[in-house]
Amino acid sequence: MLIDMSTSRSGTPDTSAAPAHARRRHDDAPETADLFARLHTLPDGAERDAVRDELVTAWLPMAHRIAGRFRDRGESLEDLKQVAALGLVKAIDRYDPSRGAFESYAVPTITGEVKRHFRDRMWALRVPRRVQELRNKVRLARRELTQNPGAPEPTVTELAAHTGLTEDEVSTGVEALESFSTLSLDAELSGGDDGYSLADTLGAPDGSYDVVVDRESAKQSLRNLPERERAILYMRFFEDMTQSRIADRLGISQMHVSRLISRSCARVRDEALGHRPARPGTHGSTAA
Repeated sequence: MLIDMSTSRSGTPDTSAAPAHARRRHDDAPETADLFARLHTLPDGAERDAVRDELVTAWLPMAHRIAGRFRDRGESLEDLKQVAALGLVKAIDRYDPSRGAFESYAVPTITGEVKRHFRDRMWALRVPRRVQELRNKVRLARRELTQNPGAPEPTVTELAAHTGLTEDEVSTGVEALESFSTLSLDAELSGGDDGYSLADTLGAPDGSYDVVVDRESAKQSLRNLPERERAILYMRFFEDMTQSRIADRLGISQMHVSRLISRSCARVRDEALGHRPARPGTHGSTAA
């Protein structure tokens, strides 16, 4: 069988003067019933592979035509043709000649393969399949409800009634419609003479939250310190007094003040981190 692979046309060929064996020369739905019948009876081997390859070559223009329906959706046409060709191979391998015409089986099989490619590979961020299915239902419902000229954009309530989904599910599907692709954080945003990127509008973690956590963790440990140690820490870290001034006020040496500060801070740190659980009501004592 001669198959012209240089042209893939979906129009109706002129068969008025062509002989029976050449009427589908440029058609993407060739007559291959005999090849399929033969393929179905052959065991695995070189001969079966040759017949299978001949069928793939004969039906490849149809697969490419189906791929062309999905052009301009963010994927290159060549990649879509490869996906459609894979669907064609699956259709040939699974087709049973006793079930009807091959084209009736192959078209939904190839179309489904291309749609799965978009569903599983084309999202910039991976989302659950349930959300993808909600997106498709909402998209189809929108198309059906707005197919008449001048029809208003359907509301969430109308979409829910049309699809049988809840309004929350419709809202999830609507959000997914706008989330197929992502915007780069480096993308420049309009709104003034000074250009700025999306990243410039994002906030940063507030370090004050860590301070709150640390303060609450240390609060009970500070209460458990002896009164003199608490007074020394207060004078040093809240009144910003030097160790010499603290030593003069308490009548002890500066070195002793330094040791007490180090010891008290280490105890508070250990108890705050859970190394040594604090025991409320128990106060230690330090010899002067």
